[in-house]
Amino acid sequence: MLKLKYPLILASGSPRRQQLLKDAGFEFSVKVIPTDEIFPSDMPPVEVPAYLALQKAMAFSQALTDEIILTADTIVVVDDEILNKPKDATEARLMLRKLSGRQHQVITGGCIMTKNETDAFTDITEVFFNELTEKEIEYYIEVCRPFDKAGAYGVQDFIGMVGIPRIEGSYFTVMGLPVHKVYEGLKKFMVKG
Repeated sequence: MLKLKYPLILASGSPRRQQLLKDAGFEFSVKVIPTDEIFPSDMPPVEVPAYLALQKAMAFSQALTDEIILTADTIVVVDDEILNKPKDATEARLMLRKLSGRQHQVITGGCIMTKNETDAFTDITEVFFNELTEKEIEYYIEVCRPFDKAGAYGVQDFIGMVGIPRIEGSYFTVMGLPVHKVYEGLKKFMVKG
């Protein structure tokens, strides 16, 4: 395990983010303070994830002592439209049809906060989708139930395996945590030797 000078708290209930952080060698605990994912309506989509990650971190700011808080937020953007988590199967279907046969962006923002400093960052990955058939979309929604995923899909699920021929950028950013940026941000807190 990579040793940090302070306890690391991942402020995310996402099992994917938890697994990625564990696989990257970090010891951490999970604590989530619910926050409203509201942002200014005129904010450019590229700024939204880091803004939301910062809001999630700020929820901890009053009680911070010697911990490191790590937050993240992921959005899917196509034609300057943000596709959030679908409310139901109907909305998931519409999103997947919109992404079918097209290129889109997955933008993950993160924030590393201690009582003395705050570092917010963004990473963007271009994702290319094949044309999806109605049968593939229906199967995916029924089997994988992607209602907790921005854009109604997980790159590591069936639809990502069969429907995404290539990406430009970090696969882990699409999964919801740009591990390379998190590692860089946490490096200064690592115990030497």
